[in-house]
Amino acid sequence: MTRLYPFAFALCLLPAAAAGAQVPDWAHARRVEVKLSSFAFAPSTLHLRAGQPVVLHLVNTSSGGHDFSAPRFFAAAQLRPQDRATLDEGSVEVAGHRSVDVALVPKAGRYRLKCTHTFHKAFGMSGRIVVD
Repeated sequence: MTRLYPFAFALCLLPAAAAGAQVPDWAHARRVEVKLSSFAFAPSTLHLRAGQPVVLHLVNTSSGGHDFSAPRFFAAAQLRPQDRATLDEGSVEVAGHRSVDVALVPKAGRYRLKCTHTFHKAFGMSGRIVVD
């Protein structure tokens, strides 16, 4: 019986810890537009602030599809719950002449960015995300 006591006590603390977790203010998140074209990201280097909510507004200016692939960046970030379904293995697909918004709170680090479509990275569609 005494072996269960520490476990039961820890379970009682979980709701309190969850209640203290801050929910980002998505309505006031900084909006950062990234243009995806044939074959570049503009800007090619994104500078974000760690812990500050941001909405990435990904705009595909070309007729063909592109993606915004940064698996390590997305894995480290806190995503807005409804945007989690937008990601597929760390990539956001953006159809031609369309846009996609992804809200997140980035974690400090340096991350690689690329388009995973055939030969797009080889043609120069790559960049980086710097979070300080």
